[in-house]
Amino acid sequence: MQRRAFIGGFASALAVAPLTIGAQPTGKVYRIGYLSIGSTSMYTRPLEAFREGLRELGWVEGRNVYIEYRFAEGHADRLPALADELVGLKVDIIVASPTPSAQAARDATRTIPIVGLSLTEPVAIGLVPSLARPGGNITGLTYGVDTEIFGKRLQLLKETIPNLRRVAVLSHPASGGPSFPLRMESVRRAARSLDLPLQILEVREPGDFEAAFAAMVKERADALLLSGDAMFFVHRVRLAELALKNRLPSMSTQWQWVDAGGLIAYAPSFPDQWRRAATYVDKILRGAKPADLPIEQPTKFELVINLKTAKSLGLTIPQPLLARADEVIR
Repeated sequence: MQRRAFIGGFASALAVAPLTIGAQPTGKVYRIGYLSIGSTSMYTRPLEAFREGLRELGWVEGRNVYIEYRFAEGHADRLPALADELVGLKVDIIVASPTPSAQAARDATRTIPIVGLSLTEPVAIGLVPSLARPGGNITGLTYGVDTEIFGKRLQLLKETIPNLRRVAVLSHPASGGPSFPLRMESVRRAARSLDLPLQILEVREPGDFEAAFAAMVKERADALLLSGDAMFFVHRVRLAELALKNRLPSMSTQWQWVDAGGLIAYAPSFPDQWRRAATYVDKILRGAKPADLPIEQPTKFELVINLKTAKSLGLTIPQPLLARADEVIR
């Protein structure tokens, strides 16, 4: 595997701990709650980047901060109880990703500061009144403008697949919460701008995957677009196998999708976002109010391509596209 941009392994990351000792608060050990609808493996690189970002700012896990991790393993219905657990532990701050996790944290507390990550349409769904002045106890980083991101993904599929005529979109409404309809409308708007018909398929559980792929084949879809869903991540190997079996070039968000056998991943850089989240945590633990910290948009994006999968599908990835990739699996 060729990796042009890669955050080091967990063990090596823990070994590096640059400290700004003089800036550290004295005496108190702070407790950070981390809440995610996903799993530990889903956020390995981002969490390494988050911890590294904290260390660079003088916060060392086990020394002056402790992190309480709570993962819902793809089950959105578990989030409220996990959020209540963190509140019951009297954590000083909650880091929550993505939107459903931030919503669960906000529902659990209106006083503990919350740093939300990969937030989808936080203003439109009522999570905050504005990005510039979020108010309340939530701040953080958005996932970006969905229409632009989905438009980019569809454009990348068009660059990769000659005569692309129809794209199947696999979705899981149960894990998206109030932002799900907005995200699907963003996909539709992006597709209309490219004059590209969509076939949107909703699944409730992994047992629905086979029927969904049968429907894609029946409608002669030329490619598959998956939302960045925690359930899809947990079952990424199975989904990648089904995509390959049914000759469907696939696009998703996490690099792990490509590592599992998917064709392409494109999304905001999660390690970059999580590292930036450490600066929010730092400011808040030093006295800043979330209400006064603007919610930021992503500034770095990552493109990952699996050439082995492309070869199996009989596709030749254009050289200019390969040149733009941050990571290529050969």
